[in-house]
Amino acid sequence: MHVEPAFPHEYAELLAVWEDSVRATHTFITEDDIAFFKPLIIEHGFPNVALHCVKTSAGAIEGFIGCQGGKVEMLFVLDSARGKGIGSALLNFAVAELSVNKVDVNEQNPEAVAFYQHMGFHVVSRSPLDDMGKPFPILHMTR
Repeated sequence: MHVEPAFPHEYAELLAVWEDSVRATHTFITEDDIAFFKPLIIEHGFPNVALHCVKTSAGAIEGFIGCQGGKVEMLFVLDSARGKGIGSALLNFAVAELSVNKVDVNEQNPEAVAFYQHMGFHVVSRSPLDDMGKPFPILHMTR
């Protein structure tokens, strides 16, 4: 599986992957939350991380990872592409090439927590609120 850089002209497609993934895996997120986060991700999230993605043979993005300062800031895979090793390929790339060793995960997303534990991360602390002050507990993990 080939991991490649993602670029600003792909932000709309990346955001579509984010939304698809969130709707499939973040059952605790409301429509209002999605509407709140979307512009923040485009304006502040994507521009402030090193973005990499996996694409289909036709060039469509199936999943992406955004990292900064040794930390995974975002990792999302299309629901239709889950279970195909895309998340593992992206995370393994980030560990090997970007020296990633930290991630924050929504406690209410047990599949993501289990994925990161399977990939060698463990919980070191917990915050009752996310970075925006919303009531989404965050598990801080390291490897």
